[in-house]
Amino acid sequence: MTNQNLILNIAVNLGRLGRWSLENKISRIPQFLEDTQQYIDQLTSLNAKFYPTYDRFLENFSLLKSTPPESKNWSDTAFTWAAILTHRAKLA
Repeated sequence: MTNQNLILNIAVNLGRLGRWSLENKISRIPQFLEDTQQYIDQLTSLNAKFYPTYDRFLENFSLLKSTPPESKNWSDTAFTWAAILTHRAKLA
Protein backbone atom coordinates (compact mmCIF):
# COMPACT_ATOMS: atom_id res chain seq x y z
CA MET A 1 0.00 0.00 0.00
CA THR A 2 1.37 3.45 -0.85
CA ASN A 3 1.98 6.16 1.72
CA GLN A 4 -0.81 8.19 0.12
CA ASN A 5 -3.27 5.31 0.58
CA LEU A 6 -2.14 4.77 4.16
CA ILE A 7 -2.62 8.46 4.96
CA LEU A 8 -6.10 8.37 3.41
CA ASN A 9 -6.96 5.27 5.47
CA ILE A 10 -5.79 7.09 8.59
CA ALA A 11 -7.96 10.08 7.65
CA VAL A 12 -11.03 7.88 7.14
CA ASN A 13 -10.47 6.24 10.53
CA LEU A 14 -10.12 9.62 12.19
CA GLY A 15 -13.43 10.70 10.69
CA ARG A 16 -15.08 7.60 12.11
CA LEU A 17 -13.45 8.11 15.48
CA GLY A 18 -14.59 11.73 15.61
CA ARG A 19 -18.15 10.79 14.74
CA TRP A 20 -18.29 8.01 17.33
CA SER A 21 -16.83 10.29 19.98
CA LEU A 22 -19.33 13.04 19.18
CA GLU A 23 -22.22 10.54 19.30
CA ASN A 24 -20.82 8.99 22.51
CA LYS A 25 -20.55 5.59 20.80
CA ILE A 26 -17.15 4.78 22.20
CA SER A 27 -17.13 0.98 22.21
CA ARG A 28 -15.25 0.65 18.88
CA ILE A 29 -12.88 3.55 19.43
CA PRO A 30 -10.06 1.45 20.97
CA GLN A 31 -10.14 -0.96 18.01
CA PHE A 32 -9.95 1.86 15.46
CA LEU A 33 -7.20 3.65 17.39
CA GLU A 34 -5.19 0.42 17.15
CA ASP A 35 -6.01 0.01 13.45
CA THR A 36 -4.92 3.59 12.85
CA GLN A 37 -1.66 2.96 14.71
CA GLN A 38 -1.03 -0.03 12.45
CA TYR A 39 -1.41 2.20 9.39
CA ILE A 40 1.01 4.70 10.94
CA ASP A 41 3.51 1.91 11.58
CA GLN A 42 3.41 0.95 7.89
CA LEU A 43 4.45 4.40 6.64
CA THR A 44 7.93 4.48 5.14
CA SER A 45 10.14 7.03 3.39
CA LEU A 46 7.82 9.98 3.70
CA ASN A 47 8.36 13.03 1.52
CA ALA A 48 10.26 15.79 3.35
CA LYS A 49 7.44 18.25 2.58
CA PHE A 50 5.01 16.07 4.53
CA TYR A 51 7.09 15.78 7.71
CA PRO A 52 5.93 19.02 9.42
CA THR A 53 2.30 17.91 9.06
CA TYR A 54 3.15 14.35 10.07
CA ASP A 55 5.05 15.41 13.19
CA ARG A 56 2.15 17.60 14.37
CA PHE A 57 -0.28 14.78 13.61
CA LEU A 58 1.73 12.27 15.67
CA GLU A 59 1.66 14.62 18.67
CA ASN A 60 -2.11 15.02 18.40
CA PHE A 61 -2.70 11.32 17.77
CA SER A 62 -0.73 10.54 20.92
CA LEU A 63 -3.06 12.86 22.83
CA LEU A 64 -6.11 11.16 21.31
CA LYS A 65 -4.81 7.78 22.44
CA SER A 66 -4.15 9.00 25.98
CA THR A 67 -7.33 10.99 26.71
CA PRO A 68 -10.96 9.91 27.11
CA PRO A 69 -12.89 10.16 23.84
CA GLU A 70 -16.02 11.64 25.44
CA SER A 71 -14.95 15.28 25.19
CA LYS A 72 -15.87 17.64 22.37
CA ASN A 73 -12.22 18.59 21.97
CA TRP A 74 -11.42 14.94 21.27
CA SER A 75 -13.87 14.69 18.38
CA ASP A 76 -12.82 18.12 17.06
CA THR A 77 -9.19 17.00 17.01
CA ALA A 78 -10.07 13.78 15.19
CA PHE A 79 -12.20 15.65 12.60
CA THR A 80 -9.53 18.31 12.10
CA TRP A 81 -6.83 15.75 11.40
CA ALA A 82 -9.12 13.75 9.13
CA ALA A 83 -9.53 16.87 6.98
CA ILE A 84 -5.87 17.89 7.09
CA LEU A 85 -4.57 14.44 6.18
CA THR A 86 -7.09 14.06 3.37
CA HIS A 87 -5.84 17.28 1.80
CA ARG A 88 -2.16 16.62 2.42
CA ALA A 89 -2.04 12.91 1.48
CA LYS A 90 -0.53 13.61 -1.95
CA LEU A 91 2.56 15.01 -0.24
CA ALA A 92 3.23 11.83 1.69
